[in-house]
Amino acid sequence: MLDFLARVGRVFLSFLAAAGRLALFALRALSHCLRPPFYLRLVGRQMIDIGYYSLPVVGLTALFTGVVLALQTNTGFSRFSAEGAVATVVVLSVTRELGPVIASLMVAGRIGAAMAAEIGTMRVTDQIDALSTLSTNPFKYLVVPRLVAGTIAVPALVLVADIIGVFGGFLVATYKLGFNPAGYLGQTADYLRSDDVISGLIKAAVFGFIIALMGCYHGYHSRGGAEGVGTATTYAVVSASILILLFDSALTSVLF
Repeated sequence: MLDFLARVGRVFLSFLAAAGRLALFALRALSHCLRPPFYLRLVGRQMIDIGYYSLPVVGLTALFTGVVLALQTNTGFSRFSAEGAVATVVVLSVTRELGPVIASLMVAGRIGAAMAAEIGTMRVTDQIDALSTLSTNPFKYLVVPRLVAGTIAVPALVLVADIIGVFGGFLVATYKLGFNPAGYLGQTADYLRSDDVISGLIKAAVFGFIIALMGCYHGYHSRGGAEGVGTATTYAVVSASILILLFDSALTSVLF
């Protein structure tokens, strides 16, 4: 019994130590975000990598999410003769919840892994130490541009995903389910409020920061050559995905 409690205690203490290291890393990165020099060119390049190059996969995911949501909602509501609420459910679900979460998970799988792999490779090949030797702060040069770009680019992606997701629901509702196009759009506009979109964008900004933070953190602390880089990449994606779902629950309870 004592051995079991000791193992549980060691796991719990390891978790607290890891959480503390992550918190200190985030605070250090945020402090550098407020102090010059600012590498705006690197921020712009990261925004292109995160936003522009992620647009195809996010757009396709949002489109099919809207299609499936409209089909499933119509199937469920038809049992209660409430098919008229399909447009409302689709637009609110996409803008409040599915758009930010699904787009962020896709970005985490694509960008979080890339960040961890790139920074992890620089760590195991001593390129980060070389930056320090050249009087370049690794946090300012590697971490801060990615955090800023992630916080800005992911909300922009989510805004596009919201539009595409609602459009996917509109397509399947009008061409397959027999809804009147004007009536569907009118109901969508009547029930959609700016607060629904803004709350989703707030979530997206938090998720973008989490994705960049986990990618940079695990890449920055990777060890052990190619195997260590692979492990850091896996941890970055898994931890970012878990934190996205965790913070989604917390933000939903706060915003709504």
